[in-house]
Amino acid sequence: MAMAGSGKHRLHLSSLFLALVILFMYLPVVMVVIYSFNNSKSDVVWAGFTLDWYAKLLHNTSLMDALLNSLILAVCSCAVSAVIGTVGAVGIVRCDLRTKGLLENASMLPIMIPEIILGMVFLAFFSLLGLPFGMVTLILAHTTFCIPYIFIVVKGRLSGIDRSIGEAARDLGASEARMFFDITLPLIMPAVASGTLLAFAMSLDDVVISFFVTGAQTNTLPIKIYSQIKLGVSPEINALCTLMLGGTFLLILVSRRIGAVKRTGKRRSAPRGEGDL
Repeated sequence: MAMAGSGKHRLHLSSLFLALVILFMYLPVVMVVIYSFNNSKSDVVWAGFTLDWYAKLLHNTSLMDALLNSLILAVCSCAVSAVIGTVGAVGIVRCDLRTKGLLENASMLPIMIPEIILGMVFLAFFSLLGLPFGMVTLILAHTTFCIPYIFIVVKGRLSGIDRSIGEAARDLGASEARMFFDITLPLIMPAVASGTLLAFAMSLDDVVISFFVTGAQTNTLPIKIYSQIKLGVSPEINALCTLMLGGTFLLILVSRRIGAVKRTGKRRSAPRGEGDL
């Protein structure tokens, strides 16, 4: 009885600890959503419900331009990173060089180096090349630190694929390109998508590196928000965060729905065993 009571006590403590962690993580997000409907610029006093901040957000050209720049930057850098990271992971897994471990470590350096140092390196390098700071330098810098995220995820997926599948395809006369596009790529596509989404989130959220390599005419959303902190964040930012949060939840729901439909289709198309007859 004493042991049962002790087990229940630990279960209650674990549940309480989990509830506190969830509260600590999501309470700021909930407060941002609530105060996006506050009829006041203050984030302290509730002055009533309103949708005016959402209307003003749509007419805030500087904020919307910064959002558009961030989306363009994230899409372009992740598209290039997906190709380079995937090809790099496939090459590393298939090669048998003595310097394989060194190459793997070198590929992950951009996410191990502090962003402040990486930003200064990009600043010096682009200045040495004479590149004008703007969208081009932003894409180059973001591509560099996005590649490792895709590389790590795809490499982990490739490690779990049986090499005999590719060898069987080669024995049947398939070329390297045919084997990659018909066999390897479909198998690693979920990992490519996961790594790309992770890289997209990191690119959309970056402040430090973007601050060093952006130009006077190019402003991203994180830098725009960071520049407003000293003067106080406008409730329009809360409204924008709420819309982005809603869009993220919508994408998650759609993704889960598509996954559920695919799993249901696979179960229906699977051949029945003797026990099902």
